[in-house]
Amino acid sequence: MNSLQDLHKTASGFQQTAKMPVLFVGHGSPMNALADNPFTQTLHQLGQDIRNLQPPRAVLVVSAHWLTRGTFVAVNERPETIHDFGGFPQELFDMQYPAPGAPDVAQEVLAALPDAHPSDEWGLDHGTWTVLHHIFPEADIPVFQLSINYYKPLAYHAELSKQLQFLRRRGVLILGSGNIVHNLRQSMPNFMQNDASPHAWAVEFDEWAKAKINQRDLHALAHYQQAGASGPLSVPTPDHYIPMLYSLALAEADDDIRHAFEEVSFGGMSMRTFVVG
Repeated sequence: MNSLQDLHKTASGFQQTAKMPVLFVGHGSPMNALADNPFTQTLHQLGQDIRNLQPPRAVLVVSAHWLTRGTFVAVNERPETIHDFGGFPQELFDMQYPAPGAPDVAQEVLAALPDAHPSDEWGLDHGTWTVLHHIFPEADIPVFQLSINYYKPLAYHAELSKQLQFLRRRGVLILGSGNIVHNLRQSMPNFMQNDASPHAWAVEFDEWAKAKINQRDLHALAHYQQAGASGPLSVPTPDHYIPMLYSLALAEADDDIRHAFEEVSFGGMSMRTFVVG
């Protein structure tokens, strides 16, 4: 392919497919990439189920770890594995997720989002590869990311996501990766204690969010401060919360919502993972 016009022609040639599901994954600690536990086993099963239903042509990830001013779409042909963390074992830094990029599908996204810009300066951050390592361990499905414009209100992200609905019928799996409850200050002391009891406020907010997700109440979720004192404690900053809005906003009237994994880890980190469709 020699030009963006060539990319657009190829992407426009994608045939309609059965509607793909949408995932939201609470990715938690990067150490989950190395773990064999109920959470990672759930991810593995989700990947098998999706492959059996319809292998995706590509995966579009909205990760809590690509925050930008403006909206960007990764167009890399070979995205690098980004080890955007510190203080973990060398084994984790040695891990690679060598999935190809999806510049053709990225061009379709750019065409659908007039205010978005192409970028080749980002690869696959740990919000992406640590979960895809379990979902699609073969790394044979093209993957690309959509950045989060961190300078927009939460409702903006839900509305932007709805413009990507067409991708579900073009064989693209859309995955939001973050954590509904993500208070690192309260969680960090417990990172080496997997049996740390969850804080009451974390459980309260996680259950509130579950109810609003089931009701598809994007307005309430975008105004989580109204949930009471548990809201600001659970979402001190919205970076890990926003990807959930992208996933839920893609739910259509005939889609089921299934909570595949539910747990509050390290006292203040929700691992809630749900499937739309």
